[in-house]
Amino acid sequence: MFRFFENLVDPYVDYPQEDNPPRDLWPFFKSYSQPFKKVFAITAFMSVLVAGVEVGLIYYMGRLVDLLGQDPKAMWAEHGTELSVVAFFIVFLRPVLQAIDVALINNTILPNFGTLIRWRAHRQVLRQSVGWFENDFAGRIANRIMQTPPAAGEVVFQAFDAISFSLAYLIGAALLLATSDPRLLLPLAIWFGLYMVLSRWALSRIGPASKAASDARSVVTGRVVDAYTNIHSVKMFAHHDREELYAKEAIEEARKTFQVEQRIFTTMDFALVALNGLLIVGVVGWALALWVQGQASVGAVAAAATLTLRLNAMTGWIMWALSSFFRQLGVVAEGMETIAQPITLVDGPTAKPLQLSDGRIEMKGLTHHYGRSSGGLDAIDLVIEPGQKIGLVGRSGAGKSTLLKLLLRFYDAEAGRIEIDGQDITSVTQDSLRRQIGMVQQDSALLHRTVLENIRYGRPDATEAEAISAAQQAEAHEFIEGLQDPEGRTGYASRVGERGVKLSGGQRQRVTLARVILKDAPILLLDEATSALDSEVEAAIQKTLYGMMEGKTVIAIAHRLSTIAQMDRILVLDEGKIVEDGDHDALLASGGLYAQFWARQSGGFIGAEETEVE
Repeated sequence: MFRFFENLVDPYVDYPQEDNPPRDLWPFFKSYSQPFKKVFAITAFMSVLVAGVEVGLIYYMGRLVDLLGQDPKAMWAEHGTELSVVAFFIVFLRPVLQAIDVALINNTILPNFGTLIRWRAHRQVLRQSVGWFENDFAGRIANRIMQTPPAAGEVVFQAFDAISFSLAYLIGAALLLATSDPRLLLPLAIWFGLYMVLSRWALSRIGPASKAASDARSVVTGRVVDAYTNIHSVKMFAHHDREELYAKEAIEEARKTFQVEQRIFTTMDFALVALNGLLIVGVVGWALALWVQGQASVGAVAAAATLTLRLNAMTGWIMWALSSFFRQLGVVAEGMETIAQPITLVDGPTAKPLQLSDGRIEMKGLTHHYGRSSGGLDAIDLVIEPGQKIGLVGRSGAGKSTLLKLLLRFYDAEAGRIEIDGQDITSVTQDSLRRQIGMVQQDSALLHRTVLENIRYGRPDATEAEAISAAQQAEAHEFIEGLQDPEGRTGYASRVGERGVKLSGGQRQRVTLARVILKDAPILLLDEATSALDSEVEAAIQKTLYGMMEGKTVIAIAHRLSTIAQMDRILVLDEGKIVEDGDHDALLASGGLYAQFWARQSGGFIGAEETEVE
């Protein structure tokens, strides 16, 4: 039975991905709820039906009290069949209806709706550009992805389990009282009016208060994750106290916002108890008055008393459900600030896969300042012939890394264009572009997976033997064989820790090199590819690097100038422009910036004052 309900909706069903998802709350819910439309309709019907059954039972209990006023034998003879049918319904059919209602909510909607939102939200966020991620905390993004689905599930749960049920119950209660005496509706109507005033007061405050509390919790998460992610810096500078205070500020703000939220609940609970007292006295007292006047039966009084006591018990639950409903809407609204952001860097509607034949790269008027007035690149014109090896040199902020990021289309250039084999990179799909480019970065972060999985990330369909061969070429095989993680996994099966923290910088860089060797892309980008290696390992890898470059179009950034001295061309960038272009000997002979860098480099690096911050 469980499997039937669990499989009514597939949370991974195909859907059209949107570059501009709905930014408003209800269109957002509507968009994500499409696969559940039929299930939601059936669940709403079942909630109303179950509520109707509960009201019907209260009505029948009143009728039963009236029947008990007859002679027992005569009552049984006249109504025995009726009582047996009702008993059969209560024992057998009512549980079935209740089970269907609960199963639809608990087994169909809750697990699948949250899963669908988490899956689609994660897919949406993964489509965002590198620049988008650079403008936010990874911890806060992840927190919103994780807390939005259960909040959305809670909204749906309360909509069916409490709101639709309670509305149906209230309507049924009004009908029941009206059948006894229409005048009994007056105290119920007055109570309901006051209850709605209280609800409106509470809910108008709970939504903003809940969002403020949720925002404050996200700030706490962001600050805590930031400290954990940079724990080496925290320890190195002995800033435990500073980090504690930094987190405490956010934690205290979260406490204050939560206090404001809870004050609303306390006020609401107090007012609710007073209102319910008026309900009980008003309805039951009036029913008793009618009974004294002979205008109502004992059964009617019993039904009215049972109904008001039931409503008294339900009102707290309903108010809490409504509060939870709007509180979770606040959490969803906060999550939407991340999930529903438009995708700004997209493939064009007619984008096709990159058809790479030679690997010729041409840049025309390439300009990008990250929205500022300076920094980045300024009107770069450059042609890199197929198979040519280019070295990039320049001071910090000269635009070297920006050029590589634009070539990978991590950003769209503010002006100008880049063509590969005559194809504008904005007219081809991003995935096809990046599959043709291999890159080794200075920050060689790894995924928290096994060494083998990290190497295969370059080419997932590679065999284990091919991955090991790549590791051997990158001078990584020997140290990998000696690895062991805390769970006892060894060698290529050992996990490297978050961002590869269990490996040294040189080890991470060699695994990264192995990954790029395995990828074997026709265009190769090297951003300080050997910066974390000691001289002995670097010397051993140099031959591998030059072997990797064979037959490829290569662009390499290096401060250790000896690593690019053998390049076909060396470009010197300064303030976003190419100021020198030539081979090593020609640039030395010209006596320009490159000659100055070479003359004052220490241990093969550009002078210490040229600290890279790009």
